[in-house]
Amino acid sequence: MQKAAVFDVGRVLYNWNLRHLFEKLIADPEELDWFLSNVITEGWHFQHDRGEALDVMVPARIAEFPQYEALILAYRSRFNETIPGPVKGTHALVERLAAKGAPLYCLTNFGEEFWEGFRPSKPIFDRFVDIVVSGTEQVAKPDPRIYEITEERTGRTGAQLFFTDDSAANVEAARARGWDAHLFTDAAALEKQLIASGLL
Repeated sequence: MQKAAVFDVGRVLYNWNLRHLFEKLIADPEELDWFLSNVITEGWHFQHDRGEALDVMVPARIAEFPQYEALILAYRSRFNETIPGPVKGTHALVERLAAKGAPLYCLTNFGEEFWEGFRPSKPIFDRFVDIVVSGTEQVAKPDPRIYEITEERTGRTGAQLFFTDDSAANVEAARARGWDAHLFTDAAALEKQLIASGLL
């Protein structure tokens, strides 16, 4: 069976940082740092990646930090502004893989509601056979179950799957299942690994 390439989305295909939005809304650098460390944190956001509904998360956070209600609501309504654009070079690699007929998949920690607001405007995802979204599956990397789901959806296991992700924990979880997993740092290093793995 032909080896498949599985891509993470955030910080591999697209830049993502909560700061990109909130630096527009909070002028004071110290307050911005405090806000991102205590109110809208990546750890709190990860609940949505795991399947928690925004209708639950957002009102609960407002109740906890009522002085920041407008900013917490902005997290929900302006989330796409946390994703400023593609990671340099990776979309070109996707296009090259597609041109060679490599089966392409995504495995992403992404909240279902945010994914529905992001995916339609990004034609690069049309290159992928299937996209496994953690919020839809109600389980997120590095939980072994989402890798099992990906194996089921791709019809492949172990070394039949090449995987790249910017998180060491997510890469280690893939390697534990025998996947050919690469810790993403930049497109140049990924290109070398794709060549070494026989995909380019």
